[in-house]
Amino acid sequence: MNPLIITAAITGGETTKAQNPALPETPEEQAIAARECVEAGASVIHLHVRDESGTPSQRLDHFRASVDAIRTACGAGPTIQISTGGAIGASMEDRIAPIVELKPEMASLNVASMNFSDEVFMNTPADVRKLAGHMRDLGVTPEIEVYDAGHIDIAKRLMKEGLLKKPAHYQFVLGVPGGLSGESRNLQFMVNSLEDGDSWAVAGVGRYQLSLAVMAVVMGGFVRVGFEDNVYYHKGVLAKNNAELVARVKRIADEVGRPVAGCDEAREILGL
Repeated sequence: MNPLIITAAITGGETTKAQNPALPETPEEQAIAARECVEAGASVIHLHVRDESGTPSQRLDHFRASVDAIRTACGAGPTIQISTGGAIGASMEDRIAPIVELKPEMASLNVASMNFSDEVFMNTPADVRKLAGHMRDLGVTPEIEVYDAGHIDIAKRLMKEGLLKKPAHYQFVLGVPGGLSGESRNLQFMVNSLEDGDSWAVAGVGRYQLSLAVMAVVMGGFVRVGFEDNVYYHKGVLAKNNAELVARVKRIADEVGRPVAGCDEAREILGL
């Protein structure tokens, strides 16, 4: 089977220490979490950042501090995938700045506005085209975040406009209130909607994280786990850290005979 890329979403834009005290918020905490996740089998770190009070931030200096700390702890090993989603309500200028200034290998690209739990996550068509254009011009590989089936169609239109390249890499985020739920039939439908050559990963939110990870392992997709999407190891039992969730996916892959991609191998697979 093709090697499995495991992404660790170590912090997120909504999770709090009240939900899990082990949530990494400071650059130093994120560096430790990233190193532990790489040692456990992750090759990509999906990065949101926080300010000094632990509030979600999209400021360039906060991203720079966390990226520098992770690089110091992990060297050039993992791909650091910067989130452009930021905190709900962040301006598009703030969401673009880390891409322009830090020029990461990879970054998330949200392609549509949607209800996100009790809030509205704004991504106007004009803003999406602006962000996609910056990523194309800077050579930053986009991970297309897909919360609902229509988002794939939007991405395909952006490809026709020349703002996204083929083949595409998609991240299905299933289980967010306001998006598609994480039942197995929904993942199968999403995968069947892709074009030849596209790659995909899945992030199950909350109780969907483990079941969708298992499906991705056996279906040939990639997996995202971490505190951004789920803070529990079992129902009612908090995970000790992000690495514990990564290690479980690696054990599952080992059991079914699917190799786990190292950091350089993941770059090659993703075309970075």
